[in-house]
Amino acid sequence: MIFALGLGYLFGSIPFGLILTWLFGNGDIRNIGSGNIGATNVLRTGSRWLAALTLVLDCLKATVAIVIAQIFIGDETGAFAAAGALLGHLYPVWLRFRGGKGAATFFGILIALLWPAALVYAVVWILLLLTIRISSVAGMAAGVSAPITAFVLHSSYFPMLLGFAVLVLWKHRENILRLRRGTEPRIMSRG
Repeated sequence: MIFALGLGYLFGSIPFGLILTWLFGNGDIRNIGSGNIGATNVLRTGSRWLAALTLVLDCLKATVAIVIAQIFIGDETGAFAAAGALLGHLYPVWLRFRGGKGAATFFGILIALLWPAALVYAVVWILLLLTIRISSVAGMAAGVSAPITAFVLHSSYFPMLLGFAVLVLWKHRENILRLRRGTEPRIMSRG
């Protein structure tokens, strides 16, 4: 279980947004926009494909960690790898524990552990992105949808997913304050 947790943390803590923006000559993503290492802030560099790649990799790093743990250690270790992946993304040791906000990584966890919840998550996320165009609202609402779906499905993952949703909301606390003030930027805004 400890090995699965550690494996998940190592995968989850890979800062793809930071690595990709640096590799493609956009500098340190932490000095742009919100300073976050996630796909929304990568989008503020003006590169849609780089933001999309960051989103996909931040998602898949969790999925891959869980699948590896389940194949090589046992099915029951998937939840531990999931917890490690989310914690690694939110609090990576290499970045002084200042990581992303977890929306993409949470989605990757659901793909591996509870695919019906992943479908609901994707629908909520995409619909809100397309309609209100505020990334933080879409990410938080999608995150909240996961434990609700788990509860409806009577999944044993409900308590864990509830905890993950709380962590995602906690990481969005500055966004929540900006939403209350009416200053939260929309997608493609450089603010």
